[in-house]
Amino acid sequence: MALKIRLARGGSKKRPYYQIVVADARSPRDGRFLEKVGSWNPMLAKDNPLRIELKADLIKEWIAKGAQPTDRVLRFLAEAGLADRAARSNPEKALPGKRALERVAEKKQKAEDAAAAAAEASAAE
Repeated sequence: MALKIRLARGGSKKRPYYQIVVADARSPRDGRFLEKVGSWNPMLAKDNPLRIELKADLIKEWIAKGAQPTDRVLRFLAEAGLADRAARSNPEKALPGKRALERVAEKKQKAEDAAAAAAEASAAE
């Protein structure tokens, strides 16, 4: 049985509240879980100590038993010092897209054409 440490959503519409739970990977997001090991309230300020609550001893036990945290939960665990999260690097993510490159080239071409026309006009005088 593959175990995941993941988020289960609660709260009302547009006011999310998440429980951090240990569940079978095949069970639904908000469905059956084995144990509640923390909570996350994204509505609170980032510096509020109640925003993320973790039961460190339970989390360590479940990780020792083979439970795998999801990406979001792994971020929380890394901030709390309970797990190591490898730094990710995607340098191509910051590059402009195809359409943006086309717009830049078009703008550059127009500027060159305008400069050439101005040079011809000043040479004709």
